[in-house]
Amino acid sequence: MYKKSIGVITCYFGNFPWYFDYFLQSCSYNPSIDFLIVTDIKNHLTPLPLNVKFIFKTMAEVNELATNKLGFEINITRPYKFCDLKPAYGFIFSELLESYDFWAQSDIDIIFGDIRGFVDDDMLTAYDFINMRHDYTTGCFALYRNIPLMNELFKKSKDYIKVFTSDLDFAFDESNFVNNELTDGASIFDLKTEIESFTHVVKSAMLRNEIKAYFDFILIEGLTGYIKFDGGKVIYKNKYEGILYHLYLLKQVYKPGKRKAPVPEKYHISSKKIYN
Repeated sequence: MYKKSIGVITCYFGNFPWYFDYFLQSCSYNPSIDFLIVTDIKNHLTPLPLNVKFIFKTMAEVNELATNKLGFEINITRPYKFCDLKPAYGFIFSELLESYDFWAQSDIDIIFGDIRGFVDDDMLTAYDFINMRHDYTTGCFALYRNIPLMNELFKKSKDYIKVFTSDLDFAFDESNFVNNELTDGASIFDLKTEIESFTHVVKSAMLRNEIKAYFDFILIEGLTGYIKFDGGKVIYKNKYEGILYHLYLLKQVYKPGKRKAPVPEKYHISSKKIYN
């Protein structure tokens, strides 16, 4: 029995893509974690795992909720813009998440591995923020201690109102588009960016000893190939295990259409496709 509970929240509107069933199946292999999907989609036919719940809301309803919580008008018209809002999910969706010790933002272009195998109770006790990379905050998945300090940490950015009220994309959940520079070893504090991103916020809070944050490269992403999903684990080259595989590049080159068969318990991911 795990001491620390985790609730994962995702906003998705429109139509679910081909990889959504892979996402759902990988959630089912993490039964001690709840996955909440805020969506306007009511025609998805695949049965949901017991730990996955749809929260039916239109984009207009989420905008209204965010406006009421934040105290200024939110009018998001494009689903992708919700990426900028992710660090505020714990604040905006506080009622949905109030029963969890930790909450996490997530995308659906993800195949989860064994989350608890990487994020155990000792880690959840030690850290307030748990990140999937060593270099910048990961918008695709990151965990926050469910306390006011972490749920309102986004307000430490001097630009959060500008970001939330603009129709432009700022990659606020990550680094305001300087990911490559950070991966090459630059410091976020030495780079010129248009806004203070969440990487700025978290790194600054760490330096002030306000929070304890974990940064390490524990995911798998890119067109690496040599990946297999096997009974709830994501494994690279039969040697390295990852907490998840992020399909952000694979989904651009592999477009199989809608699945007509259940996702198998074991499959492989090359640099071009997913196959049994």
